[in-house]
Amino acid sequence: PRLTQRTPPTTPYDDNMSDSSAIWLSPQQQHVWRSFLRFHDELNTVIARQLHNEGDLSLADFEVLVNLSEAPDGELRVTLLADRMLWERSRLSHQVSRMQKRGLVIRNDDPHDGRASVVSVTDKGRKAIEHVAPGHVDTVRKNLFTQLEDGDVDYLSGVFDRLLNAIHTNNPEIPTCACPPAETTRT
Repeated sequence: PRLTQRTPPTTPYDDNMSDSSAIWLSPQQQHVWRSFLRFHDELNTVIARQLHNEGDLSLADFEVLVNLSEAPDGELRVTLLADRMLWERSRLSHQVSRMQKRGLVIRNDDPHDGRASVVSVTDKGRKAIEHVAPGHVDTVRKNLFTQLEDGDVDYLSGVFDRLLNAIHTNNPEIPTCACPPAETTRT
């Protein structure tokens, strides 16, 4: 059956919702929200295609390799890697197992804590990410940054900093972003 889009109420309250104080997004807010979600999904689709075509890597492979390649000695504890990626440990464990079979990473017991394990990028994994990185940067630049006008990057950087701060203030259980700080000063 074909799904139909629910028409938003003409008042800020929806009589069908159990919480009568729920306020709908304005049409402009809904447009921004859905456009944000769609852009995120489409950009990830384009990136996933590039990674697959150029290096036979999935987006998940790439995320793991990026985190490991940026870590000291190319290794991280599984718990820290999962937190950085906002993944459940079981999901990461399955992903690491698949990558280990392909020789991209290795998992070993943590030498400082036998109850934990660490994941390390292998030479093959490092070569794989180095191979796809130029195309990845080009894909992001072409589909995001070249579409922006002067000042947009600084503006968006400030907006995302505020939004991430709000997420962490309202949801302290979510680990903070491992994003590098912006090097430009916003006024």
